[in-house]
Amino acid sequence: MRSVTYSMGVSLDGYIVGPDGGFDFGVPTEDVFRLSVDEIREVGVHLLGRRLYETMLYWETADQHPALEFSTLEFAALWKALPKVVFSTTLSAVQGNARLSPGGLAEEIERLRAEPGEGDIAIGGATLAAEAAAADLIDEYRARVYPVLVGGGIPFFPQHERRVDLELVETRTLSSKVVYLRYRVAR
Repeated sequence: MRSVTYSMGVSLDGYIVGPDGGFDFGVPTEDVFRLSVDEIREVGVHLLGRRLYETMLYWETADQHPALEFSTLEFAALWKALPKVVFSTTLSAVQGNARLSPGGLAEEIERLRAEPGEGDIAIGGATLAAEAAAADLIDEYRARVYPVLVGGGIPFFPQHERRVDLELVETRTLSSKVVYLRYRVAR
C-alpha cells in the first residue's frame, strides 16, 4: 500500500510560516534543496491545498529560466511532471499536471491507495495535513527543522487532541545546520 507522507520546512518552535505569514527562514540552501529533490523522486502524486498550489505554480515555468542551477532545473522538471490533486472550494480550474479533487481528502486518499501506482502520496500544506492527520491518514512526518524560533504562525504539526506515537526512521544534519527528521506513525 502506498504511504501518505507530510514533508515541509519548519522552524524549531514548530511553525511552517511565522506570525506575519512569511517563511523566509526556510529558503533552502543547496543541501536542503537536494534533499527536496530526492524526496520528490519518491512521490507518485502530490495532494495540495489552494495556498500551497498557488505558491508552487512557480515551478510550472521555472525551467524557462536558463540562469537556474542544475538542481533547481531538476526539481522543476520533476515537479512539472508529477501528478497533483488540488483541494479548493474557490478555484474553478488548475494548471499543469494538476486536477481539482471532486470529493473529500479521505475519499481521494482511499481511491489513490486502491489504484495501482508507484510512489508515495505526499500531502503539502498544514491545513490539508491537519485534516489528514485528524483522520489518521498520515504514515510519515518529514520535517526539515530550521534553527530559528518564529514565535507563532501556522503550526507544522496538526493541533488535534489525540496522541500519535512515532518511530524515528531517519535523522540527518545538513551542512546548513538544518536537521532533517523522518518519523513513521507507529500503528
